[in-house]
Amino acid sequence: MTSEWWRTAAIYQIYPRSFADANGDGMGDLAGITSRLGDLQELGIDAIWLSPFFTSPQRDAGYDVADYCDVDPRFGTLADFDAMLAEAHAYGIRVIIDLVPNHSSDRHEWFRAALAAAPGSPERARYLFRDGLGPYGDVPPNNWESVFGGPAWTRVTEPDGTPGQWYLHLFDSSQPDFDWTNEEVRAEFRRILRFWLDRGVDGFRVDVAHGLVKADGLPDWTPPADAGSMGGAGGTAASGVTLEPEISDEPGDHAPYWGQEGVHEIYRDWRALLDEYPGERILAAEAWVDPLPRVAKWVRPDEMHQAFNFAYLETPWDAAALRQVIDASLDAFGEVGAPSTWVLSNHDVVRHATRLSVTEANPQGHGLGPRSKGLPSYERGLRRARAATALMLALPGSSYLYQGEELGLPEVIHLPDDARQDPTWFRTGGERYGRDGCRVPLPWEADAPNYGFGPAGDPWLPQPEQWGELARDRQRGVPGSTLSLYRDALQLRREHSLGAGVLAWLPGFGDTVVAFRNGDVVVVANTGSSSIELPEGDVLLTSAELEGRTLSADTAAWLRA
Repeated sequence: MTSEWWRTAAIYQIYPRSFADANGDGMGDLAGITSRLGDLQELGIDAIWLSPFFTSPQRDAGYDVADYCDVDPRFGTLADFDAMLAEAHAYGIRVIIDLVPNHSSDRHEWFRAALAAAPGSPERARYLFRDGLGPYGDVPPNNWESVFGGPAWTRVTEPDGTPGQWYLHLFDSSQPDFDWTNEEVRAEFRRILRFWLDRGVDGFRVDVAHGLVKADGLPDWTPPADAGSMGGAGGTAASGVTLEPEISDEPGDHAPYWGQEGVHEIYRDWRALLDEYPGERILAAEAWVDPLPRVAKWVRPDEMHQAFNFAYLETPWDAAALRQVIDASLDAFGEVGAPSTWVLSNHDVVRHATRLSVTEANPQGHGLGPRSKGLPSYERGLRRARAATALMLALPGSSYLYQGEELGLPEVIHLPDDARQDPTWFRTGGERYGRDGCRVPLPWEADAPNYGFGPAGDPWLPQPEQWGELARDRQRGVPGSTLSLYRDALQLRREHSLGAGVLAWLPGFGDTVVAFRNGDVVVVANTGSSSIELPEGDVLLTSAELEGRTLSADTAAWLRA
């Protein structure tokens, strides 16, 4: 008998460098996470997912891994990890860690060996080295662009000092892509999986799970102008229309480096390995592909357990669009017997307390800064975010929360230019702000140094003054606070088994309202500009204060059916 806990879990993403700093060096660490696990148990989550804490030069905040089986000294030691894992399990919290299999750091011992070796060597065969084009080999092997801007190829200097081959990096030049046609690469990642499973982790979130396999011949590709940086459909427009092109599943209709069929063989292999371990260890896919039936391929019964629902994340605050994406999600994932895994924010996107009220298109990965168009009102954004979260947590399936959203944290738009660290900012010459604005260290105590993030030293990204009023200790136990809303919603979600429920749409509410029943709970979310009257039933939860039985604009409510 299995519990299949992952089908209904509320999972909290921790971005370690911005969560809690125990040693005062300005960067969060594993000991800091351990010290705050009680707060997460109090919040009511089932599991945590940790972004990378492995040995890394930190050119891309740890997503450039130099050693997959050790902890970067900035975050602590393997002993610190083991202590954190044991403490989390003692609290009844499962632990999922990030795995970055598409690329390594250029400081990884394999890549250093590749640079020292000759073209055609076994060392270079672990990565995607190619000869350049043109009579002198000085033209990149194809026209692919990096996710972070600029070309996706960098030419090396050979050991004898001459210009040499080029290597592929879909991200920063410090992140060379592995060649997953190489059995040595596949064997190495089986070893890495076992290393962490043997330590007791409960699963892996797989970074760029749609990118490992590239099309044969590495053909040229020019993406649509409005595509998101990771291969999704892009941002949302002020008109409330999702920028989601119709993409078929035929070869050639999508990028030759995203969503190739060969990735599924890899994850079937991994799934068989995980199934050898007790306790239902899981795989969660970061797969930015369209449309939803393609995403569902990652969670067929013999592959991964979860795939982030980015189509839902990118849907605007619009009732018709929300009903459409919820229906499409439940249909697509249900077709393969998987739960939908709902998400509104993470470390790669503008926080939804800001994003949902942006009035201009903002493709994923571009970020927001002082010169961005369509900058939102914080009050309107937070009101919509609270309603959107109440709606999401009532849906059947699993939900992911990003650290700080339970405090109502907005995107930090006004970061000083000289404080920004995202490779996107540098590779685009400041044209795109990148993701620093959603990664600013958390506020725990309003009156403590660094708002309780750490005891001393400047945090690695500066915290705004607004953090004082949003700090956790200012919101704990305060009726109507965003923290209280999240705690109440998570508790009710568990009590009413909403994650395991079945959604039934309720008619008669008008075009600007999302209304459904899940078990014994009725959910009504008003995305329009006019107030509506609530149906009969005891009010269990509201995202904003009611006036009698009136549900105002940008508000959601749960009622007992």
